[in-house]
Amino acid sequence: MKTENELLALPPEVDEVKSVSRRRFFQLSGGLAGAGLLVASCHKSSSNNGINLGSGDIGVLNYAYALEQLEAAFYIQVINTQYTGITTDEVALLTDIRDHEVAHREFFKAALGTSAIQALTVNFASINFNDRTSVLTTAKTFEDLGVSAYNGAGRLIVSPDYLTVAGKIVSVEARHAAYIRDLLYYNSFADTTAVGTNGLDVENSPTYVLNAASAFLSSKLDASHLPNM
Repeated sequence: MKTENELLALPPEVDEVKSVSRRRFFQLSGGLAGAGLLVASCHKSSSNNGINLGSGDIGVLNYAYALEQLEAAFYIQVINTQYTGITTDEVALLTDIRDHEVAHREFFKAALGTSAIQALTVNFASINFNDRTSVLTTAKTFEDLGVSAYNGAGRLIVSPDYLTVAGKIVSVEARHAAYIRDLLYYNSFADTTAVGTNGLDVENSPTYVLNAASAFLSSKLDASHLPNM
């Protein structure tokens, strides 16, 4: 029986993804610093309210970083402990999603620098990783939650550079959400639970999103200093 740390350990190919994403980030960092994307250092603290995400744009980026940590940990375990009956195509595409989430996580970690929150401790006790429905239903929850989180956080971001990056990431998350939905319920990729009658994606506040995500986290997060929607 593997320990939780062993289950969540990155295989060599994902370590390479991390290295590439770091190299690519620092190749771009000169231009991004000029555009204001590299975040200045700030003091972070934890209290009885949990890990303080911070305020302003730094707080919003840490909010996104927390969600990407959760998604990356989930998909790492999905691939390390593949569910019964998983197909070759599913392995390939879920591996792609894992690599995307790891790249997103590493991007935020590098961009935030010393302002980044600590590594979070996940709690996946409610998920049966041997069961396809359990895994894909959880994946749907994470992807829909992630898309709605980025959509809701967009209006909280002050810097246009941060907003541009968030827009690029949420478009990838939406592709993930469509694929997972289609695996669960064929042709459900844009049903009314994801897209409103106005033709726009659903959006949710940080409070709503973090309350939902808390079921899968042992770490407690304090979002009280984030901007209000």
